[in-house]
Amino acid sequence: MGIEDNKALVERLFAAISSGRLEEAYDTLADDATWWVGGKTTLSGTYAKPQFMELLGGIAPQAPKGLALTPVAMTAEGDRVAVEATSYAEFNNGRVYQNEYHFAIVVRNGRIVSVREYLDTEHVTATFAP
Repeated sequence: MGIEDNKALVERLFAAISSGRLEEAYDTLADDATWWVGGKTTLSGTYAKPQFMELLGGIAPQAPKGLALTPVAMTAEGDRVAVEATSYAEFNNGRVYQNEYHFAIVVRNGRIVSVREYLDTEHVTATFAP
């Protein structure tokens, strides 16, 4: 796969998450993929593919209108794709989740094998805290 293919795969991942098509998002990840979320929040840590998809599925009941994840800039070189993105979700608790991210993504053989997610951890805590 070339650079443009890698970028298209990452765009498919974000579009699938934003549309609530989690099976499609799942299919973009390699079986041994890992997703690391930065910081020291309740959501921080390293997730295997099934664990990360479970985490995403757990957000749906809290944000019935969905979680929009929108890339605003993307740079790719070799098997790496760097993405600046924003998110938006309205939660049942009345809070609005509107974060800013940097994703460092590695693609191999047409699948995403690694994601490192950097985000505003203070906002995560303020939004997800009971």
